[in-house]
Amino acid sequence: MSTRTITLSGRPPVRIDEDNWPTLASASDSNHDGQVECQANTKWSWWVRVRQHADGRTIVYAGYDYETAWMGKRDYRARAGELLPIYDTDVVCRTICEVCELIATTEADQDHSARWATLAAECIADMPAEELS
Repeated sequence: MSTRTITLSGRPPVRIDEDNWPTLASASDSNHDGQVECQANTKWSWWVRVRQHADGRTIVYAGYDYETAWMGKRDYRARAGELLPIYDTDVVCRTICEVCELIATTEADQDHSARWATLAAECIADMPAEELS
């Protein structure tokens, strides 16, 4: 059993068993200074994920990590998320956008905040396709 603690917005974190909460959709990006990541002085990573339990509960959460080796600067992490009581495609898509917007406003390096709109769109595009008749 692999457990994960997920930070939510405005409420305590939740701990889940990853086997019971599979990833439904996700998007991520990363960057670093220099040519080789393992030798980088600064690293950035951005991600958004949607997990769903068999009973329909859904978690939308996102995170931003800034790591630096530069003197006088410090590492920074931002997390946000929402627990939804049921799965509704429209609500999940709206929540993805809201969580990404929230992280964009708390991100330490505002130069990267526009990246969150792209991540939200990519995560929504990664969701299971709806069947139309």
